[in-house]
This record gives sequence, C-alpha cells and structure tokens, in this order.
Amino acid sequence: MKIFKDLMWFFIQEKKSYLTGIILLLIVALLELVPPKVIGMTVDFIAQGTLTREILFKWLLILLATSITVYVVRFFWRIMIFGSSVKLARLLRNHLFEHFTKMSQGFFQKRRIGDLMAHSTNDLQAIQQTAGSGVLTLVDSLATGGFVLLTMAFTISWKLTLICLIPLPFMALSTNYYGKLLHRRFHKAQEAFSSLNDKVQESVSGIKVIKTFGQEEEDTEIFRKQSDDVVGKNLAVAKVDALYDPTISFIVGISFFLAIVFGSRYVLAGEMTLGELVSFTTYLGLLIWPLLAFGWLFNIVERGRASYDRVQKLLAEPMEITDLEDASDRSPTGDIVYSISQFSFPGEQKQTLEAIHFHLTRGHTLGIVGKTGAGKTTLLKLLIREIEGYDGKIQIGEKEIKQYTLDALRRGIGYVPQDHFLFSATVSDNIAFAKPDASMNEIIEAAKLANIHDDILQFTDGYETVVGERGVSLSGGQKQRISIARALLMKPEILILDDSLSAVDAKTEEEILRSLRETRDGKTTIITSHRLSAIQHANQILVIEDGKIIQHGSHDELILNQGWYREMYHRQQLESLVEHGG
Repeated sequence: MKIFKDLMWFFIQEKKSYLTGIILLLIVALLELVPPKVIGMTVDFIAQGTLTREILFKWLLILLATSITVYVVRFFWRIMIFGSSVKLARLLRNHLFEHFTKMSQGFFQKRRIGDLMAHSTNDLQAIQQTAGSGVLTLVDSLATGGFVLLTMAFTISWKLTLICLIPLPFMALSTNYYGKLLHRRFHKAQEAFSSLNDKVQESVSGIKVIKTFGQEEEDTEIFRKQSDDVVGKNLAVAKVDALYDPTISFIVGISFFLAIVFGSRYVLAGEMTLGELVSFTTYLGLLIWPLLAFGWLFNIVERGRASYDRVQKLLAEPMEITDLEDASDRSPTGDIVYSISQFSFPGEQKQTLEAIHFHLTRGHTLGIVGKTGAGKTTLLKLLIREIEGYDGKIQIGEKEIKQYTLDALRRGIGYVPQDHFLFSATVSDNIAFAKPDASMNEIIEAAKLANIHDDILQFTDGYETVVGERGVSLSGGQKQRISIARALLMKPEILILDDSLSAVDAKTEEEILRSLRETRDGKTTIITSHRLSAIQHANQILVIEDGKIIQHGSHDELILNQGWYREMYHRQQLESLVEHGG
C-alpha cells in the first residue's frame, strides 16, 4: 500500500472531496446492512405465522427508502472520489509537460519520444485509477466487510462468524503473493508498451524513407514482433490477474459451505432461528464483493505503484540548464564576445570546440563555414544556452549569457535551426508561433522578407492552408523560408540562420540576404552555411575545422590568403560555372 503513502500529498490537498466521498461510502456500507436483516425478520414472521399486510408494507417501505438513499449517495461519492482522481491525472500531466519543456537537449537524447508518451498516457491512467477506484475499493472493502462481520458476530452468532473466517488467512497470503508477481510483470508490460509507442512514432515520422528504400515489409515485421512482445507481457499480467477471482471465489465458497453445515446444526439445536441463518448467509453473500474488491485492490495498487515509480523517476531528472537567482529579465543587446577554452559533450573525450575567441560588433553580420561536423551548430547552441558545460565565457553586451534569464535570452534571439520543424497548423499560425498576437499584415511582411509570400498565395487556402504534421506537405525550401519568416516576425536583436538556406536556389538565397541587409540595419546576424555565397557579404567570417578557428577575416581578406576558404570558394565558383553550361 506504499502508493497511498506516496500520494498522501494529493489526498491532503483534496481532503475535503475525499473525506466527503469516504463518509458517503460509509453511509452506503451501513445502509446495505438493512436488506439482509429485513429478509431474515420476514422469514421468521412467516415461520411463526405472524406476518401481516401492515408489517410487510412497513418493511417494504423501509427497503424502498434505503434503495433510493443508496442510489443518491452513490452518485455523489463517485463525483467526489473519481472527480478528484481526474484532477490528479491532470496535475501530473501538467507537471510532466512542464518538466519536458524545461529539460535540455541531453534529456531528449537519452529518452525516446514513445517512452515519454507512454508515461503521459498509460502510466497516468494507472495512477488515476489508483486514486479513484483504488481509494474506493480500499474504503468500500474495509467498511462493508467490517460492518458485515460485526453485524454477523454481534447480532446473529459470533461462533458461526469465526468458523466462516477460517479460510480468509489463506486468501491474504495468496493475494499478497499475486501482488508482488503482478508488480514485476506490469512494470515489464509498461516498458514494452513504451518501446512499441516509440516504434510507431519513429515509423510514421520516417515513412518517406521507409517507402523510398522499400522497407515496408521489414518495418511491419519489426512492428509485429514488438506488438507480439507487448501482447505476451500483458498476457503474463492477465494470467496473474486472472488468479484473483477464482482464488477468492473458492475461499468464499468454503465459507458458505461452513456456514450451511454449522448454521444448520445451530438452527436444529435452537441456538439460531431459520431467519437468522438466512440473514447470515445473505450477509456472507455481501462479503463476496469486499473480498473480490480486496483482490482487485492489489491489482490496482501494484499497477499504480509501478506507474507512479516510472513517472517520479522521470520527474526526478534534474534540469541541467537553469536561471541564476539574480539573472536579468531584460533582453540582451550589444556586442557578442566568445572566449571559450574548450567544450566537449558529456562522456566524450574528444574536444568538440577548442580555443574559440572572437568579437562580433553589434549590427554586424558573422559568417561561419566549415566541413560537416566541424562544430558550427554547437557554437550557436552554446549562445542560446541549449547546451552548457564549456570552459570560458560568452558575453552579450556587458553581461555573460548566464546572467540573463533563459526567457530573456531567447526572447532576444531569433533562431532558425537546420531541422525546420513546422507544426500541424496553418501557414499563418506557424509563422506567428513566437508572436501569437501578430497581425496579418505583420505575418505577410515577414513572409515577403523570407521570399515565401508568393509561394503561399499559390497554396489551396493561402495563409490558412494547413501544412500537415512537421510540414509534410511542403518542399524543403518552403519549410526553410517559413521558418525564417517565423524568426523575422520576432524582429530579434540577434538572428541566427543555421544552414537555413541550403534548400533554396541561388537567386532566392540572394533575395533573402538582400532583404536581411535592408531591414536589419543595426541588428546582429549570424549565418552558418556550406555555400560561401550565403556568407561572403558578412563583416567577418570564421572557418571552423575540428572545433577550432583555422581562419578569421572578411571575404576579401580570406580570398587573398592560401587556405580552406580560398580553395572552397574557387571550387564552388567552378561548380556554379559548370551548372550554367560554362
């Protein structure tokens, strides 16, 4: 029952609802004692020949009143207890989602999306059931069982009651063993479901790749195997679950056998009346539900405990990147200064960045080029504090970036990543994502600056066209330009384009860059690219290789020097010449 102790914080928070629900449950348990007593008394009246119409009518009215009261009270305890359990699920779901949004990149690299979804659905459902059906079953089984046993012992026969309780310790031992077994198996079943969830998410997201390589049958077979594994592990849970009812029914059957055998002897000996034996066996019938409920309780509790442990383990993951206590909430402005001795990702021996030192004047444009994997994106992610753990400092204005709150820092930076994620919403909603209150004119202006306005007008519903999940209905270039428009709408102090022009043609690239030069006067822009044409207009250019700056200067300065930049520039010029028939 550790799960109830773990959830005590919530029970205290919702104590009014739970106390009301429990009191109503106790009232129902007491009222359920009335019908067996009335039946027994009626049998005795019949046996004695003293039953009259008036007596029968009186007891029928009592039964009717009892039934109506139980009906009304049951309605309200369900609202109190089940309503509170829904609040718990909502609260934990909000905690989980908020936790996800605060976690850094490393957290999502270690966790699969399908696993996180399973935590937010199946696990929360099991916890909700514990706080609802679990509380109901615990209170109802103890209250009903306790009241029935006391009534049987003190109003009919304590000796017969003790005899009928002889089999119950065997039930307690059995259900305790089943509970431990269920906990282990349910934990494995939930993990299997998480893996299946992740497989579905991955396959749906990569369906184009799967179809391109003709791997539909292979992928389906992998899914089928994982699905079979989920079924197998859930069947293992069901087999243990299936043992509860037969075990309890068997033990209750033994109690009925003992009640009939010994109860008949007591009636013949004159220690009990026939009506009392009828009442006793009816009360014994009422014990079936508490005993079955008690077995069901172990099932609910073990499922809830396994799920709560999984959710708590997830929530216990520390946030790697947090605000300092005295961090400024003002958006950063000013020159950008990098002074990093070294940086490496956790668990890696090789340095990802080393000896990164440069000064970018406010209002200037910085170009960053280099081979794939050279460290360009890592350099930018340090600036937006998506990753940390470097030796040195990064400043914007007079302050280190850590002296700004995360919200303030990212509010002043418009970042267009390599992976252009679009939401399953309209084009206008995607552009206005960072500024939901933007007017339509502002959205259109940002789209024009990103050179995507004309394309949007060709869509079926223009700016109200739903782009599909992750922008599946758009080309790579269209997704890139909508992402750029989204960043431009913010009018950020610092704009970062991380290889964000790779999917557009040279003419479109030049038009976008010209728009940026004309509209971002006095604001800082950082561009990484494999195409040197995208950064040759920059005030300064960094050439990165193996995490180090191997060349630094303007386009004209770098062209005059032997090195990677000059060699790459001439190679790309030659490629462009050949493409145009030269």
